Amino acid sequence: SQPDSRQLRIDKVGVKGLLHPIEVRDKHHEIQDTVARISLLVDLPKDFKGTHMSRFVEVLNAHGRLIHVENLPAMLHELQKKLNAQVAHIEVEFPYFMEKEAPVTKAKGLVDYLVKFDAAAHGKDVTFTVTVTIPVTTLCPCSKAISAYGAHNQRGYVTLALRSIKAIWIEDMIALVEESASSEIYSLLKRPDEKFVTEKAYDNPVFVEDLVRNVA
Repeated sequence: SQPDSRQLRIDKVGVKGLLHPIEVRDKHHEIQDTVARISLLVDLPKDFKGTHMSRFVEVLNAHGRLIHVENLPAMLHELQKKLNAQVAHIEVEFPYFMEKEAPVTKAKGLVDYLVKFDAAAHGKDVTFTVTVTIPVTTLCPCSKAISAYGAHNQRGYVTLALRSIKAIWIEDMIALVEESASSEIYSLLKRPDEKFVTEKAYDNPVFVEDLVRNVA
């Protein structure tokens, strides 16, 4: 049978880019405070007369500042109920900070990573994807092979997205990517540290394709 044409005319309605202070689970320090851009959306038929936009913010505020995998399903189902919608979406994008020690001198500094939570409820079913963008160093194997000394290296960004039905530690995703590159990035390096990361990258050359395969 042919589907009802009204069911095919769907719009996403809601609030986008709402700045909101949040607390995120931190593997090493329990809680980390940061600021997120949050979008709360529902799918409504195009001929729907309208909705109460304040209800989106009410749902967000009702759950306080702690935004994590465990309370996203409750927020999604509350959006469905309050907005009378079958499908609801929540996007949460924020900077996440990790304190890292330089490899030799152990000097401490903060490195920031861009993280995004993307959750959706289709009826009772909930999907969740976490995306992290991680800066790394890659050293070119070809440059190393053809040069008498030294090799070309560059800064790169790896975007890793994982879909899961349970919590994923952001730190584990970052470690997986950094271990796959020629060298990880530090915010503070002394001369002994610079020697270490230069030699580490030289000993671990990777093409972009190698880096992708290593992460996969």
